[in-house]
Amino acid sequence: MLFNSYEFIFLFLPVTFFFYFWLNKKRLTQASKGWMVFASLFFYSWWNIIYLPLILGSILFNFTVGSTLSKMDGSQSTIKKSIPRKTLLAFGLTSNILLLGYFKYMDFFITNTNLLIGTQWDLVHIVLPLGISFFTFTQIAYLVDTYRNEVKEMDYLNYTLFVTFFPHLLAGPILHHKEMMPQFDSLKNKVINYRNVSAGLFLFSIGLFKKIVIADTFAGWANTGFDTASTLNFLEAWATSLSYTFQLYFDFSGYTDMALGVALMFNIRLPINFNSPYKALSIQDFWRRWHITLSRFLRDYIYIPLGGNRKGELHTYANLFTVFLIGGLWHGASWMFVIWGALHGFAIVIHRAWQQMGLSMNKWLAWFITFNFVNIAWIFFRAKDWEQVTKILNGMVYGDIIFSDKLENKFFFLKNIGIEFGQFMMHLGGSASTWVWIICASIILLMTSNSVKLTKEFKPTWLNLIYSLAVLLTAMSMMSRVSEFLYFNF
Repeated sequence: MLFNSYEFIFLFLPVTFFFYFWLNKKRLTQASKGWMVFASLFFYSWWNIIYLPLILGSILFNFTVGSTLSKMDGSQSTIKKSIPRKTLLAFGLTSNILLLGYFKYMDFFITNTNLLIGTQWDLVHIVLPLGISFFTFTQIAYLVDTYRNEVKEMDYLNYTLFVTFFPHLLAGPILHHKEMMPQFDSLKNKVINYRNVSAGLFLFSIGLFKKIVIADTFAGWANTGFDTASTLNFLEAWATSLSYTFQLYFDFSGYTDMALGVALMFNIRLPINFNSPYKALSIQDFWRRWHITLSRFLRDYIYIPLGGNRKGELHTYANLFTVFLIGGLWHGASWMFVIWGALHGFAIVIHRAWQQMGLSMNKWLAWFITFNFVNIAWIFFRAKDWEQVTKILNGMVYGDIIFSDKLENKFFFLKNIGIEFGQFMMHLGGSASTWVWIICASIILLMTSNSVKLTKEFKPTWLNLIYSLAVLLTAMSMMSRVSEFLYFNF
């Protein structure tokens, strides 16, 4: 089920909300948790019920391993004598990675093996289950935290609620058990908080507007530029790359805003996942602002266990590069994702070396370099193959600059510096509105407060109600072009 659908907004969300708080009002707290688990599994199964046993099996397996790890920590534990905790943890982690690897990377592995050693293995053509990357990483974090004695969960219903809570289930944020379950157990969170409901609707409406009005508009130009244009000129190539850069941000941050907003209606605060990433002044700053919970996961469960920065500079560089390579591959089974991860790995290594040398840079230049690096790297992230990459990059560097032929009489002197006149933006639909949208999106991202800050400052006033309704109704008026969120594919 999609957040940007009538079924979710008018049926699923209100029914789930009212039954959850009605059960809590009757002091049926376990029943309310059970209801939330049922609703979340229904939400997940709406797309394809065939994968319901997969997530249920994953939850049962990880709960069993996690609760066993908790029991083994006791001084009187008899299990401890038969199997080391580290061995059980390794078994749990390996099982999760193999599950993710089978569904997400099996065809990638077979294809590359066939190319490398000349085998003729058939592809298995597995349809990627929605949310598998997110609920697998969430449970990996739970196992490691349990091993470190940072969490202890012996209630299966609680654990199932932690994993399946529907706002975050399909595309994050990636959660920690210790930051979620105290909220579900808090007595004050079991009563409707109308301020939270108002703030949640406010945030949800912003996210819906981001997705439907902004991201899906940019999607048309990005898809055309990447998939259909045979030759892009300079302005078309830059419009294509920037359209995807803005589409991806407004799509994913829009989903996150909706997830945070819906969770807030239930008095649950999910971790922030975006903080104006395109305002970043360095690549390190970017990753502190973009997909924050993934960055946190990679730092805590890969970078630090690899040694972090404790074993000298060369080892630190290797660890940083490895983390970003894994982060790239996590996004999907494609060499383009690997290259994208490698580009960010190189960039973060260069940034650290720059810092170690004590060098500095003008902040506007730093922003310009960071944004353009991120924009160019997104081309590799979006492209299906190397041919698409070269098509966009060639246009951005070597493409002809073509202005509208309507301007030729007034600006004919520009021909002297190589500018041509003809059909403007021909390969992207021949409209100047693309650049108007790009300029407006840039102003929104660079000059205005982000949704997180707006929500923190939110007050349930009539003005904010009118604003929320206007944004919500505008977005809903365009829901006939419903599309899936980009990160459902990752």
